[in-house]
Amino acid sequence: MPGWISQLSKTFNLYLRMAIIRSLLIFILAGLCEIGGGYLIWQWLKNDKPLWYGIMGGIILAAYGIVATWQTAGFGRVYATYGGIFIVLALLWAWKVDNFKPDKYDIIGAVIALIGACIIIYMPRK
Repeated sequence: MPGWISQLSKTFNLYLRMAIIRSLLIFILAGLCEIGGGYLIWQWLKNDKPLWYGIMGGIILAAYGIVATWQTAGFGRVYATYGGIFIVLALLWAWKVDNFKPDKYDIIGAVIALIGACIIIYMPRK
């Protein structure tokens, strides 16, 4: 194989890995916006926090809608994938913020959801 073809292949693989990392970071940012915004609204309505919690929560939830549009795939595929990633992020948030301890079934379910999400968004298609 000529050297330039090998180099082209390496460059393409690097580009592909960077695109996946970028996509995952966008999913994580969107998840933090949705969970964080929802959490603030929850605190306002369920735990008698001040109104500004609810207002900030609404603003952050709107930011989630914007961040999700930064993905390159279509709406349906992005939102289907996001559902699986959201499960993982919600459990992590609950564990770190609310002192919720996920059990083995939470973890198994989250891993299955994450695998499914990655299949939906990252598998090559014709």
